[in-house]
Amino acid sequence: MKDYLNIDIISVINRLETINDFIRWGASLFNQQKLYFGHGTDNAIDEAAYLVLHTLSLPNDINASFFSSRLLDEEKQEVMEIIFERASKKIPAAYLTNESWFAGLPFYVDQRVLVPRSPIAELIKQQFSPWVDAEQVHNILDLCTGSGCIAIACAYAFPYVEVDAADISSDALEVTKKNIAKHKLQQYVSPIESDLFSNLQGKSYDIIVSNPPYVDREDMDDLPLEFLAEPRIGLAAGQNGLDLVIPMLEQAKQHLNDNGILIVEVGNSDMALQESYSEVPFYWLEFENGGHGVFLLTKEQLEEHF
Repeated sequence: MKDYLNIDIISVINRLETINDFIRWGASLFNQQKLYFGHGTDNAIDEAAYLVLHTLSLPNDINASFFSSRLLDEEKQEVMEIIFERASKKIPAAYLTNESWFAGLPFYVDQRVLVPRSPIAELIKQQFSPWVDAEQVHNILDLCTGSGCIAIACAYAFPYVEVDAADISSDALEVTKKNIAKHKLQQYVSPIESDLFSNLQGKSYDIIVSNPPYVDREDMDDLPLEFLAEPRIGLAAGQNGLDLVIPMLEQAKQHLNDNGILIVEVGNSDMALQESYSEVPFYWLEFENGGHGVFLLTKEQLEEHF
């Protein structure tokens, strides 16, 4: 194991014994290195606990009594390696474990896709109620699908509904396919390579949902290293963060069924969107579990304003 942080690794390993020891020490190291947390956890202790438990093949909800368990020498080595990799490389923990959770479901992730973290998960669990009648939903499009997490979560929430998972990135779609197979949903979720709606001509949907790139130039320049480890194509969206959202708004009505809805996450670019289209009645959704910058428009509203 390479020492990127000028720490006497052998000495540390010899002094740490239990799961609790490694979590505490890892959290201290993460805070010392000023890591950023925003890809599944929001603090050093939870991040360290996740990495230690994952490395030991233990569940996150393990009984607290196990935290006093002593590690074998080979386990200590494995745990120390992943802690050091997180601290020295400053990449999201999900890329180290190739695992992320969304809407209560596990997904494979690597640096070809963003780490799932959208508040849209909350809407999916609620079957987008009260905006649609779940029994009347037959087709859903997840535009800019990335890992496929939104598309796959929709397939769970709406059994027997056909879901298209579209993305411009062939690399991202390889991860999408891996997750479709992981969840055995090949019959219900279809990966499609498409620059927005370019390869979706003739297709229409009851729901179009999207978490597209929406980070503006100023925010891109200020991103922590952990976010810069993610694919730029999944984040950057021009000067005001609306490079993809605007054409999406202009084209979506052609791909929505009657009574269909469009739901799009724009994050911190919400103010720029409202300033650009002050006459459009965007409905900004609220979330019990945190999150902002997600709007809803109906097909009728899109036809009227775009």
